[in-house]
Amino acid sequence: MGKSALVTGASRGIGLGIATRLAALGYSLTVTARDEARLDATAVALRAAGAPEVNAVAGELSDDRCLAQLTERHQDRFGAMSALVLNAGVGTAGPVAEFPMRRFDKTLDVNLRAPFMLLQQSLPLLRRGAAADPGRGAKVIALASITGVYAEHGLAVYGATKAALISLVQTLNAEESGNGVCATAISPAYVDTDMSAWKHGQIAPEQMLAVGDVVEMAEALLRLSARAVVPNIVMTRSGTDGLRA
Repeated sequence: MGKSALVTGASRGIGLGIATRLAALGYSLTVTARDEARLDATAVALRAAGAPEVNAVAGELSDDRCLAQLTERHQDRFGAMSALVLNAGVGTAGPVAEFPMRRFDKTLDVNLRAPFMLLQQSLPLLRRGAAADPGRGAKVIALASITGVYAEHGLAVYGATKAALISLVQTLNAEESGNGVCATAISPAYVDTDMSAWKHGQIAPEQMLAVGDVVEMAEALLRLSARAVVPNIVMTRSGTDGLRA
């Protein structure tokens, strides 16, 4: 049984960067994103990058049926899971006093509820993957944010979902690392992606973290033995005090 991974938000930014690296490392992939045409083009590129198989499943992560289909399709194609990369999320900003509850609910659905459900559904496959490679185990990588560690003006709701994701990862390790399933949250400051473009008036793209920086961290985690648990990696931008995005 070869290595396989499921990557959410895989058609652009950090998700695409990690999926491309996984392809180069010989992982078969299940990838998902909302835009079907873009995801299909991504699947072609991932095969060209070295992925033996690519299973593309387009859909909304706020849709429970999409989440169920993702793990079902992965199990049908690959039987087990070596890595789960919880990358997809929505960025949202606004002060506590004026934040719309509809946007609050959407942010929680995509940034926390969907990762939790996908993790829950993937655990039997991850345990199977860990059993097949006991030295390495199976890995969960969750893209959180430095705003889940340090409070930032206007990012209360986004930061709260990321803080919850960091906590979820820590509890998962308490429950599952003994079974060989080890999880890490990566909590970067602003990364130069489409999601961060709204900040270019205040922070130039070249002052943001590069997607490749996060990809390198993800690959390093995949290389760890099953005995090593890294709960959270905080990545700050050079030239800052390290306490803000």
